[in-house]
Amino acid sequence: MDTKEKIADEVMSDEELEQIAGGSNLESSDDSKFLNTLLKGTSYHQCKQYSENDLKDDLEARMDVLLSWGSIGVEVKLSDNDKNTYILNGKEITRAEALAHAKNLVGKHLTK
Repeated sequence: MDTKEKIADEVMSDEELEQIAGGSNLESSDDSKFLNTLLKGTSYHQCKQYSENDLKDDLEARMDVLLSWGSIGVEVKLSDNDKNTYILNGKEITRAEALAHAKNLVGKHLTK
């Protein structure tokens, strides 16, 4: 098996993908879609769904995503070039932990 076939056959975990996917606007775009769906019909702030380009060019879009995270107790420091930073109760957590917190708090379990 050549290297290309070997790489094509490998499956990466969410944690591994998180390490290479970067964060920034792509991560925030994914967050907006997740939060929009999860928070629909709840008392928490439901942001709109944004594309990576929306978040690059629109400060209000970025603030909308931050408000959704904040409404469920997660502070997010956005980054244009690196991964976003997620903070819960004053402690830095991973994006996966932030997503899990959101699901547990709202009581819904989404599948991809």
